[in-house]
Amino acid sequence: MRSLYGKFMIVTFGIMIASGLLSFMLANAYYQHQLKPENDQKNTELALQVVSFIEQNPDLDLEAYLHSLAAVGYQLHLVQESGDSLFFGGPFRDKSLPVSIEKRVLNGDIYHGILHFPQETFVTGFFANELRNTIGVPLTFHGQQYALFLRPSIEFLFREMRSLFGLLIIFSTTLSILMVVISAKFLVNPIAKLTKATTHLSRGDFQVELDIARQDELGELAQSFLRMANKLEQIEDMRKEFISNISHDIQSPLSNIKGYVNLLEKETVVGKERSQYVAITNAEIQRLSTLTKQLLLLASLDRNEDILRKTHFNVSDQWKELIRSYQWLISEKGIMLSYSLPDTEIYGDPSLLNTVWDNLLTNAIKYNQADGSMDVSIHKTATTVSIKVEDTGIGLSQTELERIFERFYRADSSRTRTMEGTGLGLSIVATIVQLHNGQIQVTSKEKEGTTFIVELPIEPKEDLQHI
Repeated sequence: MRSLYGKFMIVTFGIMIASGLLSFMLANAYYQHQLKPENDQKNTELALQVVSFIEQNPDLDLEAYLHSLAAVGYQLHLVQESGDSLFFGGPFRDKSLPVSIEKRVLNGDIYHGILHFPQETFVTGFFANELRNTIGVPLTFHGQQYALFLRPSIEFLFREMRSLFGLLIIFSTTLSILMVVISAKFLVNPIAKLTKATTHLSRGDFQVELDIARQDELGELAQSFLRMANKLEQIEDMRKEFISNISHDIQSPLSNIKGYVNLLEKETVVGKERSQYVAITNAEIQRLSTLTKQLLLLASLDRNEDILRKTHFNVSDQWKELIRSYQWLISEKGIMLSYSLPDTEIYGDPSLLNTVWDNLLTNAIKYNQADGSMDVSIHKTATTVSIKVEDTGIGLSQTELERIFERFYRADSSRTRTMEGTGLGLSIVATIVQLHNGQIQVTSKEKEGTTFIVELPIEPKEDLQHI
């Protein structure tokens, strides 16, 4: 995956190179079509003025005058009819010049070497220090024919090139700005889409779509955003389901209590029937009390309140006491119980963990079959302890396994449940285990049974780091 930083660096360097090349090409085109003809014309006029001045001053010392002209920034080459030649000013890098050109100039033609120099880059054309890259004009002095070839020196050309270099900088800067604006839009466009999607999400519209198919940080952010939107939608659905469930679970016992209280007000209800109604009312009150306690506990756990009171305690003794408390219910249902509970000390909140064991044990009893079996065992390693609760009950389907730790979810999802419960127990179990830095696993098969395994660290997390 190419990172956003790497992509930004590549785009920036690409802009610099591209703008430089484009600016160079534009400046070259400007030179070839504008500056080059102007330069040729200007130097031709200068050469003709020099020749005119020399011819109008026959007493002039020709060589001295040409030396003075070279001193102000020109390179000159003087060819006589005899073929002899002289050079003035800085030396030419390439002194080759066809004899035919010299003869043409001696015969009165003007040689436009600057204009007809090969159409190459402007650096070659403008700075080529070659005798071919000159202006040649005929000169008559003291009755003799000469061919005078002239071009500005390199130093002089550099002074004239300031405008061209300035134009190059303007082109380069303008193109760089345009390319940065375009590339910035390319980089920022996904962020704008994310901002728009966030606005929709803040209004409660979770059906957001992002057509961002990128393999960088922005693409990863877009995918994370979509996952977050899906998760928020699930949480919103769970919230609505939570409100619906809790409304039903509170309304149902309240309606029962109201109905039986109305019946108790009747004078005709006496004796055994009255006692039965009182017992049902008390059971519904107890159901409301249990639900309220569990909701308060869940609220405390969700807020991550400092409710943990951790200490070292023997988890085996805790289980043995719990089994004794439910022995009558186990015997009443004809369940065969086996257990292996070696002395094991762990670090945790005894009260909250007792809630975990109580939920797992009562579920194993409640959903077990008559004359079924249960097994509770503790297995210890160097750093962890595993508590396994296994039963031969009604079991769970794969769909039920995926939702078993959701609040208010019950395998028998119909409102007319034959088994008591609030649907909060396993949610509380999972939260408490998580607060203890532990894990809970569940395996089940329909009509065969269910197995819960809780794995907890033996020592506190901060102690484990020093082992």
